[in-house]
Amino acid sequence: MCALFMLIRSYYTLIGDNVTDDAKYMGFSQLKIPKICEQCGKPFEAKTVVTRFCGSTCANKSGKEKKRKAKEAEQKQKLLEESASRIAEMQTRPYISITEATILFGISKDTIRRLIKSGKVPAVNFGKRLTRVSRKHLEEMFTAVEIPEEPKEKPMKLHYEIDECYTINEISEKYGASLSSVDKIIRRNSIPKRQVGKYVYAPKELIDKIFAGK
Repeated sequence: MCALFMLIRSYYTLIGDNVTDDAKYMGFSQLKIPKICEQCGKPFEAKTVVTRFCGSTCANKSGKEKKRKAKEAEQKQKLLEESASRIAEMQTRPYISITEATILFGISKDTIRRLIKSGKVPAVNFGKRLTRVSRKHLEEMFTAVEIPEEPKEKPMKLHYEIDECYTINEISEKYGASLSSVDKIIRRNSIPKRQVGKYVYAPKELIDKIFAGK
């Protein structure tokens, strides 16, 4: 009789342990973490702490946006390299066009024409819109654009997390600038912006650097 009692007790203890394990498993599997989607800015419940988006739609949009920005940055870098190559080629020619002179020396076309008219800069006229000016004489009057052999600054970071950014309102409050002034500064300095929901974000390191230099 005693042996039968011990057997029944062991059976129910085993059942109790299994129920406890299942309950724990269900508790972990049903765990929901409140988060904000990095793409649309809407709140959602995530199953893991590393989840960044509310669904596949926002995840795909973020991926496409990241690729688009990377492509734009690549195209911009290509244009800069082409411009640098063009300037370097200009500096090898004895005579350049008026447009090339404005690029190379940072002066207006009117200024160049006045210098030609006054005889201070020799020019050759090959026909309509084919005037060429002496690069050497312009170099003696102005400083030519120098082409650095290697970039001194590291490439601009393409993607910033939200915690690395200010909102436009935060920038305005921190530096005492109006919202319109902040927007103009961001546009003038080509600072990357990111909109999440109703908020627009800009990288802290770039904003702080600009306002520190003002």
